[in-house]
Amino acid sequence: MPTEDDDRPRKKISHEIGQDLSLLSVEELTERVTLLKSEIARLEEAATRKRASRDAANSFFKS
Repeated sequence: MPTEDDDRPRKKISHEIGQDLSLLSVEELTERVTLLKSEIARLEEAATRKRASRDAANSFFKS
């Protein structure tokens, strides 16, 4: 049987750089690491796409 806590929406995981981590559980820290790793991958993909676009433009205008 579900408890009252199961019916409540979960708080969205967020992380503020430099925030105090001492009050977080191991599970919360693990969730944040996963979140941040996903964000790093997203940022790296965006940088790769922008770099490829810039390189293509440079190649076109150097011809």
